[in-house]
Amino acid sequence: MGRARPATGPFTRRAIAGLAPVVAVQNQFHAAKRDDVELLAACQEADIAFVPFFPLGGGRELDDERLTKVAARHGAAVSQIGLAWLPASSPVTLAIPGTGSVWHLEDNMAVAGITLSEEDLADLS
Repeated sequence: MGRARPATGPFTRRAIAGLAPVVAVQNQFHAAKRDDVELLAACQEADIAFVPFFPLGGGRELDDERLTKVAARHGAAVSQIGLAWLPASSPVTLAIPGTGSVWHLEDNMAVAGITLSEEDLADLS
């Protein structure tokens, strides 16, 4: 079973506890909106995929000083650092960014070449 938002409350806690098999949880989550870190930790502990929707916050929410600093260090766009941060935050995170054009696709694919350092991750925490 996969579970999309709202992925909180007793249903999800029971499911993650093993009363129903869950293979993925989908919630809004990105570098500037980390409300579900406890849920992400529970997914990681149970080896359940965590699929954040709006991994770029719709674009507006990623206007963040921390992201800007790390982006400048890498010569990358803030959105690319936001995408690179997601799998770095947890090995069970699988981001699926929207792609409205070839340019967006190429920009998103370039994230594969970005490796965030310990310093980057500390700056983003």
